[in-house]
Amino acid sequence: MDAQDRRSPERPVSRSHTRTVGDIVAPAADEPPPAVRTVRFEIAPRSILLILATVAGILLVMRLWEIILLLIIALVLAGTFSPVVTWLERRHVARPLSLGLLLIVLLGAVVGLATLIAPALAGQFGTLAAAAPAIQARLADFAASVPPLAGQADAIRTAQPAQLLVPVGTYVLASAGAAAQLLLLGGTTVVIAFYLIADHERVQGFAFALLPRRYHVRTARVLLDMETVVGGYMRGQAITSLCIGVFTYLLLRVVGVPSALPLAILAAFADLIPLVGGVLVLVPSVLFALTVGPTQAGIVFVALLAYQQVESHLLQPRIYGQSLRLSPLAVIVALLVGGTLLGMVGALLALPMAAGIRVLVENYRIALPGEQPGEQAERADEAEAEAVYAAQTEGTSAMASAVVATELAEQLQAAAIAETGQAEVPIEERDASSRTVTTTPQPTQP
Repeated sequence: MDAQDRRSPERPVSRSHTRTVGDIVAPAADEPPPAVRTVRFEIAPRSILLILATVAGILLVMRLWEIILLLIIALVLAGTFSPVVTWLERRHVARPLSLGLLLIVLLGAVVGLATLIAPALAGQFGTLAAAAPAIQARLADFAASVPPLAGQADAIRTAQPAQLLVPVGTYVLASAGAAAQLLLLGGTTVVIAFYLIADHERVQGFAFALLPRRYHVRTARVLLDMETVVGGYMRGQAITSLCIGVFTYLLLRVVGVPSALPLAILAAFADLIPLVGGVLVLVPSVLFALTVGPTQAGIVFVALLAYQQVESHLLQPRIYGQSLRLSPLAVIVALLVGGTLLGMVGALLALPMAAGIRVLVENYRIALPGEQPGEQAERADEAEAEAVYAAQTEGTSAMASAVVATELAEQLQAAAIAETGQAEVPIEERDASSRTVTTTPQPTQP
């Protein structure tokens, strides 16, 4: 049998299995037409109201962001001074008297430092103005002795320093209004901070009245952790200010620059101001060093500039990272983001706000990816604390409930400190034994 015979016989083509183009395009007469699907999108009135409220809230924040920043700064100041007032109250000093003593001490410190710094700096500026021609001649001779700068010696010798002060004076006059407004806002911020401290129970009670009672104990813990954050920020700021003050004093004393102590104090306080604080330290120090010689001025310029770089990239991330429980990388990123978005104010508030966001996320259990060991046990303990709080505050006012919630939160925080050695443990450092709540709080009377 050949190959052609071995092939399977061809199957007959059935008409029922073939369709023409007309069959595909047009359905048969006996087939029903395809069903038409209608898709409708319905938005509930509640969703529409929520969207409109969100848009209105965003617009309102954009219009009032300056006032919101002022309130945030006032809260930071209140968190800074409130532990001092509480410490005085525990030693049987009434709150109004404590606030008065605190205000007197602050005003006395400001006046005392101004009395120490202002006359010395004014006298040194007078000496600098009188020695300007001699300094100019020395700079010209120094430039002539250095080959790369020799071409600029004649320009330095014939320059008119008084003409350089004209644009500076114009800028100062143009900025007088902004400076006055800044002082007014600063005074208003301090007043708001003192009112927050003086009437903290009423303010706290009002805030608690806006929240469901199941969040009261947690909110009280957030407020305590925020005080810890502000305290850590102020400790970090005090350490960095002390470091630059000591470095500036030693540097100027070694180089022989006059008024070393007032300049060091100025450097310590200028370090509180982000972005422009370094300029406020560098410029007067270099100018006063010019009265000694251009070489000394160059040494001061290079040394202070190098120290500022070390402080920005090494000291600040480590000091603030330890005091605020943030990683050095988080500190650098927070400062960059705050300075980019809001300039000097943003850089000033970046670190406490970053640490505050971390506290909110950890306390309110905002859903985060990854594993959080010990969270189930901690939630169970918090549920017990909330049950104790609900039993003790049934039928009480918001102010009385806030007092009870604060007492319970303090007991929980004390238990956490006794077990872990710190008030709160960041998520990335937690293990199965790191439980923020370790003991059921004892009932208290409102």
